[in-house]
Amino acid sequence: MQYDVIVIGSGPGGYVAAIRSAQLGLKTACVEKYATYGGTCLNVGCIPSKALLDSSEHYYNASHAFKTHGINLDNLSLDMAQMMKRKTEVVAKNTAGISFLFKKNKIDGYQGIGSFRDKNTISIKKPDETTAEITGKNIIIATGSKPSSLPFIQIDKKRIITSTEALTLQEVPKHLVLIGGGVIGLELGSVYARLGAKVSVIEFMDSIIPTMDRGLGKELQKVLQKQGMEFYLGHKVTGAIAKGKEVTVTFDAPNGDKKELTGDYCLVAVGRIAYTNGLGLDKIGLSVEEHGRKITVNDHLETSVKGVYAIGDVVKGAMLAHKAEDEGTFVAEVIAGQKPHINYNLIPGVVYTWPEVAAVGQTEEQLKAANIKYKTGSFPFRASGRAVASGDLDGFVKVLADAATDEILGVHIIGPRAADMIAEAVVAMEFRASAEDISRMSHAHPTYTEAFREACLAATDNRPIHI
Repeated sequence: MQYDVIVIGSGPGGYVAAIRSAQLGLKTACVEKYATYGGTCLNVGCIPSKALLDSSEHYYNASHAFKTHGINLDNLSLDMAQMMKRKTEVVAKNTAGISFLFKKNKIDGYQGIGSFRDKNTISIKKPDETTAEITGKNIIIATGSKPSSLPFIQIDKKRIITSTEALTLQEVPKHLVLIGGGVIGLELGSVYARLGAKVSVIEFMDSIIPTMDRGLGKELQKVLQKQGMEFYLGHKVTGAIAKGKEVTVTFDAPNGDKKELTGDYCLVAVGRIAYTNGLGLDKIGLSVEEHGRKITVNDHLETSVKGVYAIGDVVKGAMLAHKAEDEGTFVAEVIAGQKPHINYNLIPGVVYTWPEVAAVGQTEEQLKAANIKYKTGSFPFRASGRAVASGDLDGFVKVLADAATDEILGVHIIGPRAADMIAEAVVAMEFRASAEDISRMSHAHPTYTEAFREACLAATDNRPIHI
């Protein structure tokens, strides 16, 4: 078969690239090694983790907050099997949705491991061990990433696990030792903390979510500690050994003291690494960076081999599903002869704990390092009428604006529905709005987004109304 576009991988970047290519009139195929479409995100990442986050939040509220609303429950219990069953059903609905979209857009799907025979020919090793070949004018590599680990830790997928196995546990851990205080670890750690597990977080850096504004990390740590999680920051893990139904994790304190924790599960969440194994990149003269296995691309996301593109987790930048989606659309439009654009500074980051954490643009640390003069305004959710009504008092909105022009340079939120609230900040910053612009726009009352307006008022000339 001859195609205009062949996409290898059907995660958020891959399936969006395929759909957009088909919309633009390009004959398109997508090669996926697993039985279902959607990649890590839909199968063992974004979607199942959010399903468990929602379920565990309902349980936590039922056991901790419902009484304050006048709702009394007797004999509250947890049905772990049903919770996991629902999660599986959510995944199935989403992956089936991709199959429907492929059929709607007349995209040919191939199941099997795709690899390059040459720059226009893809060999597909099918599950039954037979091989097929297809050719395409343009190839898009969208093979995503897999969980990373530490070289001295052996992942047995039973007691020492990654995020993939953490999504399928059939019991609530008694003590979950979590290596890594980043987004993935904290989200999954909070799932099991809400369900009653003791969760201990060991993080090498001196702050959780260290890539985000430090103020967000400090506030999130405070909130998660109130929920029962404990933290060992600035500690270096030296080993993890599973024996029977226990795992012992050893680590060094900042002062050099040797420590250890013993739990029934250890979740290793130290990031992800680009997945490029088996692609046969060497056959077309491509190599990957030794650290991180990233593929080098130009401003059009094209590799050094003409007509071969790469997007998502296998190229530089944040490993985020929505970043991959944007790049999938971008490459399809480049191939079609259009001139698309991505503003990488305005791709938001989100942590789906509760409260949620979301940010876009520059952090205070980045502005200071760049010697950019800025002003800041913040507003606490405990002063928001909507937040008081819902009982979500933790967190704040912080706005960073240029000291001279008042243009919004960064927005950092920790609080209820921050993941949805950040979209207003992205829109404002795409249009290069000033803090005063937002402060003069009507916001419905009572809503959480009023906190964004109040933070902009604080940044403009220190005149928030409600504090």
